[in-house]
Amino acid sequence: MGKFLICIAALIGLIVSGLSSAAAAEFYLRLGHGAAPDNPRHIVAKEFADAVKERTAGRVDIEIHHSESLGSDSQMAESLMLGKLDLAINSQGPVAAYIEKLNVLGLPFLFSSPEHAYTVLDGDIGAELAKPLERKNMKILAYWDNGFRHITNNRQPVTTSADMRDMRIRTPEDALTIAIFKALGAEPTPLAFSKLHEALKADLFDGQENPLTNIYFSKLYEVQKYLSLSSHKYECCPFIMSLRTWRMLPNDIRETIMDCAREFAIRHRAMVNGMDAELRDKLVQAGMVVNEVDTDEMRQRCAGVYADFEKVFGKELVSRIAVLAR
Repeated sequence: MGKFLICIAALIGLIVSGLSSAAAAEFYLRLGHGAAPDNPRHIVAKEFADAVKERTAGRVDIEIHHSESLGSDSQMAESLMLGKLDLAINSQGPVAAYIEKLNVLGLPFLFSSPEHAYTVLDGDIGAELAKPLERKNMKILAYWDNGFRHITNNRQPVTTSADMRDMRIRTPEDALTIAIFKALGAEPTPLAFSKLHEALKADLFDGQENPLTNIYFSKLYEVQKYLSLSSHKYECCPFIMSLRTWRMLPNDIRETIMDCAREFAIRHRAMVNGMDAELRDKLVQAGMVVNEVDTDEMRQRCAGVYADFEKVFGKELVSRIAVLAR
């Protein structure tokens, strides 16, 4: 009987300890993103959450939801605006629906290298693009990486725009990406990323476009044959907090979250860029046929996209970005 009482006492002690540990956090935040659980975005998001918890001595506990389990990127952005979600590592296109000038980052063949993009994002231009989002109740903490995007399809290798004529292409919910593929002669249609694999499997699209990390970790090689290394546009992943949540937090917590968002942006960028060559090899091993693209020809075909979107952000902004490549 004595042993039974000891076991009960120990069990009660564990429950009380667990409750006191759970109660230690002052702020419980939810973070959503659309990537798979083995994607670098999720891996580094967990590192970010762990760092925030450690550096706030357990005052902040961040729960991470991957694979669009809280909705599509567009739905998560809306939830942030309404204060129903605290944090999201979102896609560039859905965020640009709230601040049109962010579209400038997605102009075709705009950036000469990842470093060129990071110089723009981490400098004055990145800050200028982020500020208007606060009028929509969202705050950009940092710019994480989505990398350069490439084309996959099940018809044939794409080397010039002629190979894309009338090709059914899935795009994100992003007006600029849709404009690019219309200029290239394809038939683009937006669809949530979480539905893409099944849509390709059902032959609802001929192809799609994404960075190598998304193509590999979401196993699009299972439903796509050809990978054409177009690098047709760069995209960041804005790391966003609801302004409602931001204002609820004390200054020291805000500072820690901001510092960690920026620190782990660098970690995420390095991880994404460092994996590109490895992922290309893995996609070949998985059976994909990989080819290079005539980017000069595609760039010329996309000239009209620049003309159309300059009405939104003006030529000066594009020139400022171009100068930073030197």
